Amino acid sequence: MEQYSVSGMSCAACSSRVEKAVSAVSGVTSCSVSLLTNSMAVEGNATPQAVIEAVRNAGYGAEIKGTNSKKTAPDSDALKDRETPVLKRRLIASLGFLIILMYFSMGHMMWNFPVPEFLEGNHVAMGLIQLLLSAIIMVINQKFFVSGFKGLLHRSPNMDTLVALGSAAAFIYSVVALFAMTDAQMKGDSQAVMTYMHEFYFESAAMILALITVGKMLEARSKGKTTDALKSLMNLAPKTATVIRDGEETTVSIEEVRKGDIFAVRPGESIPVDGVIIEGDSAVNEAALTGESIPVDKKAGDLVSAATINQSGYIRCEATRVGEDTTLSQIIKMVSDAATTKAPIAKVADKVSGIFVPAVIGIALLTMAIWLLAGQTVGFALARGISVLVISCPCALGLATPVAIMVGNGKGAKNGILFKTAVSLEETGKVQIVALDKTGTITMGEPAVTDIVPALNFSEDDVLELACGLEKKSEHPLAKAIMREAGVRRISGGEVTDFKAMPGNGLTAVKEGKTLYGGNYQYISRFSSVPDEMKDKAEKLAEEGKTPLFFACGDSLAGIIAVADVIKEDSPEAVKEMQNMGIYVVMLTGDNERTASAIGKQAGVDEVIAGVLPDGKEAVIRRLQRKGKVAMVGDGINDAPALTRADMGIAIGAGTDIAIDAADVVLMKSRLSDVPAAIRLSRATLRNIHENLFWAFIYNVIGIPLAAGVFISMLGWQLNPMFAAAAMSLSSFCVVSNALRLNFFKMFDTSRDYKIKRTLKNEEESKIMEKTMKIEGMMCGHCEAAVKKALESLEQVEKAEVSHSEGTAFVTLNAEVADEVLKKAVEDKDYKVTDIQ
Repeated sequence: MEQYSVSGMSCAACSSRVEKAVSAVSGVTSCSVSLLTNSMAVEGNATPQAVIEAVRNAGYGAEIKGTNSKKTAPDSDALKDRETPVLKRRLIASLGFLIILMYFSMGHMMWNFPVPEFLEGNHVAMGLIQLLLSAIIMVINQKFFVSGFKGLLHRSPNMDTLVALGSAAAFIYSVVALFAMTDAQMKGDSQAVMTYMHEFYFESAAMILALITVGKMLEARSKGKTTDALKSLMNLAPKTATVIRDGEETTVSIEEVRKGDIFAVRPGESIPVDGVIIEGDSAVNEAALTGESIPVDKKAGDLVSAATINQSGYIRCEATRVGEDTTLSQIIKMVSDAATTKAPIAKVADKVSGIFVPAVIGIALLTMAIWLLAGQTVGFALARGISVLVISCPCALGLATPVAIMVGNGKGAKNGILFKTAVSLEETGKVQIVALDKTGTITMGEPAVTDIVPALNFSEDDVLELACGLEKKSEHPLAKAIMREAGVRRISGGEVTDFKAMPGNGLTAVKEGKTLYGGNYQYISRFSSVPDEMKDKAEKLAEEGKTPLFFACGDSLAGIIAVADVIKEDSPEAVKEMQNMGIYVVMLTGDNERTASAIGKQAGVDEVIAGVLPDGKEAVIRRLQRKGKVAMVGDGINDAPALTRADMGIAIGAGTDIAIDAADVVLMKSRLSDVPAAIRLSRATLRNIHENLFWAFIYNVIGIPLAAGVFISMLGWQLNPMFAAAAMSLSSFCVVSNALRLNFFKMFDTSRDYKIKRTLKNEEESKIMEKTMKIEGMMCGHCEAAVKKALESLEQVEKAEVSHSEGTAFVTLNAEVADEVLKKAVEDKDYKVTDIQ
């Protein structure tokens, strides 16, 4: 994906025009334009020159983002609000002249404010002063006219076109009236002079521009706040680092740090780049990345990330990721990339925006024609037409979705929840089924001692000391769990001799002349008698999903140590929260049925699917999708296919890079409670978008007829062009302000959770047929798109997933279809079908 900066856009019609122009370029597979960030994301093999040329031909400017290759560290300067100060200066200058204009045009005329004696009764001079002042204000706000008429010349009228036409029409009509009044005065027709004087709209022409500038400034200021979260992330990046060069500590700029450099971090300093600790230990505050304020203990061999804070000890680290490769830079890239993508819900507004401005110009002309035919004066008809032009607001429609997406995305990033695209932010809240991988997601991902059951004449410490002596020479994962527990209780276990490991059975060793044994029941029962009471306890532990390990000293049973992959503290609560939202929760695991059921019962899930092999998770997700929209939550390499297959893939942040790359949402904190929080935030964002779109549409639906004078005969409501301009200036501001409310949303508050209607299909309803086609001749993404389009054009095909690298098309059918029909659809596109299963 190539990112571009786009200049010259003023409303949703502009972004729609740019998107349409670039999409028409040969080689472009997809294009998404963001009015909020004035950026564009383009996919395909089209050259940047062709893309930029298409944008220029549409009447706008474009350049590739990040053309400065030396700049690797993230920088908030790109998001600096440069628009508000410019608009503020324009507004102050406009208001200065507008106050004087209003004094002469309305203050003197309506309230008899005093004017210089030579102007008393000199209506032509008064008209000339108004003309001069309004012309100055129009020059100050010339951007509306340059942009508006430029768009008109390129046959892509925008919001500025509406403002420019409205203001220019009022000004030109007033100039004509002034000339007519001058002629009448020269002829001595005082009645005509007074009539023409009331036809002046100089103050409307100027007031429209000033009020729209007020709205633009408020909108720009609010839009600047939507990127606050992203800017705060960028500002976290340290500017310098202390590296070790020739045995000396040297402070260098962050751009000079290279992979493999050794750098030092003192207490209180930010860690400059990602690295691994090679010397020292400390507590590191990772709140900048995860939102978790409790420091994490770090020692030699542990990884550290850029922008986290070293709180206690002095550490030396080796740089592993620098510049744009650091975790912080990747987060920033993910959040900013999401801002350039479009949510499906935005497509409705985009379609309306594309025809909105031409339609409004047509309505304005029609309004004037109807009032003239109805016998009204030219001035009255013109006022109605101008009101229609200036009250219409395509900006509110264009901003309704992207501002909410940007704020929602930033809110998530500040709390360690990263949505990769606008689609993932919108769709996460719609999931009906959440499939949770057990290991590392519901559980801690590593075994721990859960129970110690001593036999007669032995204490817990006696059993652990015996086990510690045996297990300290073993590399088995369960042995490590016992050693960790012994470390916590400060038990060493002493030295043993003649250590032997019996694969699949147990261990044996000699200590102080006595033979020690450790292993499963079958192994231990060969050397020691196990009382029925201990056998029952072991059975109960096994039913709870734990692994009971027996230990004996000579022919005497010492006791049982139970080891298990314990569930995370927040897992049961997270599962309960999802269920309270109406979501069906499923646990996937490769464990046997008994162990899986025990863990599932502790976690409180709705369904447990046990015995799932690593390569079988994707098939399970596919089966679940027949019942509803599925989100898969996982952290391992073997979860990647399932994460990709699911409607929404959610990766635990502490997992592998492959899992994170395959996911749509990344949880930096590795906490399962962030899953319901992400769903909650998605729903709140979607709700905010619906509110924005409702107000944007309803504003135009009510405002345009009101401005046109539809309600004059019924209710006597008549809208002055100046009030129409005020309404327009506030519409976009209100939409952006509503989106900013998301900054105050409490994503971990369960009090406002609501259940979506659970409409999962049963097995009979979900009998959807699937076929896999082997296809030769596909070489690239364009080939994939062509085959996908051909197959999905068939009525019986619900979905087609095509891969040119594997040469396959996985087709989901909603009705029977002959293989010949599928084959013909593909071969008509000049590809060869070799097999259909």
